[in-house]
Amino acid sequence: MNWIVLFVAGVLEVVWAVGLKYTEGFTRLWPSVGTGAAFLLSIGLLSWAMRDLPVGTAYAFWVGIGAVGTAVIGMAFLGEPATAARLGSLALVAAGIVGLKLSSSA
Repeated sequence: MNWIVLFVAGVLEVVWAVGLKYTEGFTRLWPSVGTGAAFLLSIGLLSWAMRDLPVGTAYAFWVGIGAVGTAVIGMAFLGEPATAARLGSLALVAAGIVGLKLSSSA
């Protein structure tokens, strides 16, 4: 269950990271509210998952999901370049996330 909670926390990290773009420096109310809510929920779920998961593994998993997810959204929907080097680097991060999950004792 903790891994599912951690995954949802990671997805919410993608939401708030992408949402930051639309807050325009927190000058737009509703994008700012949504981004803040996603941030608080993401951190809350990360904290909950860390009760039973190793802190280093949980944090790296959360950051990895956020980094890969945000980069993929940027490439797929925001016009960011999808070069071979970027895709290969993201694949390495994803492999690291899987490795952390598989090597975790929790």
